[in-house]
Amino acid sequence: MISAQRHGAFPAIKSLNPNPIFHNNFFQTQNATFFAVITDINFSYNMSVTKLIKCVILDLDGTLLNTDGIVCNVLKISLGKYGKEWDGRETLKIVGKTPFEAASAVVEDYGLPCSPVEFVSELSPLFSQQWCNIKALPGANRLIKHLKSNGVPMALASNSPKESIDAKISFHDGWKDSFSVIIGGDEVRTGKPSPDIFFEAARRLRMEPSSCLVIEDSLPGVTAGKAAEMKVVVVPSLPKQSHLYTAADEVINSLFDLQLEKWGLPPFADWVERTLPIDPWYIGGPVIKGFGRGSKVLGIPTANLSTKDCPDLLAQYPSGVYFGWAGLSTRGIFKMVMSIGWNPYFSNKEKTIEPWLLHEFTEDFYGEELRLVIVGYIRPEFNFPSLESLIAKIHEDRRVAERALDLPLYSSYKNNSHLRIS
Repeated sequence: MISAQRHGAFPAIKSLNPNPIFHNNFFQTQNATFFAVITDINFSYNMSVTKLIKCVILDLDGTLLNTDGIVCNVLKISLGKYGKEWDGRETLKIVGKTPFEAASAVVEDYGLPCSPVEFVSELSPLFSQQWCNIKALPGANRLIKHLKSNGVPMALASNSPKESIDAKISFHDGWKDSFSVIIGGDEVRTGKPSPDIFFEAARRLRMEPSSCLVIEDSLPGVTAGKAAEMKVVVVPSLPKQSHLYTAADEVINSLFDLQLEKWGLPPFADWVERTLPIDPWYIGGPVIKGFGRGSKVLGIPTANLSTKDCPDLLAQYPSGVYFGWAGLSTRGIFKMVMSIGWNPYFSNKEKTIEPWLLHEFTEDFYGEELRLVIVGYIRPEFNFPSLESLIAKIHEDRRVAERALDLPLYSSYKNNSHLRIS
């Protein structure tokens, strides 16, 4: 098993009803009058919160771009020259920081014989060579296209230098033209966690700070957004660390889970039968023994896959419940629902992939080649108060997946060549 962390921010170095009939009906008695007044107050409060949001300010590294792998590779190379090995222990210290601050943390903790400025100079060309390999995080393209098509002004505000931002987004079609404002950390006096960059973004957008929604992944970004008196939604880039982000207005698992309507913005309209269609992704390998809890504890036999051969893929996709099709080399093709993540109820130490093939098998098939085509997303990973509630939710996920996979939108993938194992 491998441990997957998406720290990715070193490069950021990263009245109730206007209908009079309603009021005529409900203002007849004292109780009804009380109900209407209280509901009116709640309605007015909600409107005061949501209608203020007129634009969205997005972070880049770790929020829209998956820079985790690039950061690890570059630091491994650079530290190797000094006889050091990058072990990720400085992840929390560098997430969302400016290049100089992140470099300073690494230089100090690893005892490197160079200054932070010199270390940044060493890293910069290595990072620049890798910008073309950075992939958009799941849900990033969907979000940008949706906001643009609905006329919602967007700004990109990153601690990365402006030149670096421009280089990175140049490899993603339509991104540059989608943002009304693009601002780098070198264009303001002080980077995040200072609110300077968000104040400047609001000024360029000609918006009041209170009308801006910030979407971030790091603690410095959350701190900066709140200091600017903006609403902040955070998608934590550090796994199992959501308790660190209590200052945010909302913490979500991934961009898939963003509900824009909460902020008075146009909602997504692409959910189908409680599922979100996603660009398909493919994975495969021999079935291995899992934790021994699927059949014995949950009564739900999972066909586990080793994650050692797909660390980049595992790191790219957010934890949650997905579904699709599974092909077994000697048994055929079956509907499948799967979890990817840390399974909070069992407190996994490492991120895992646990598919459940929706078929009654009479025998184990360890070692048999299993191919998966993942076509949709159901929900984020939850912790559960009891084993019974966990089992009930898993069976609900099964019902959702089984119904969805009968839809032409998803059923066509049953014939995908990836599932055909010769």
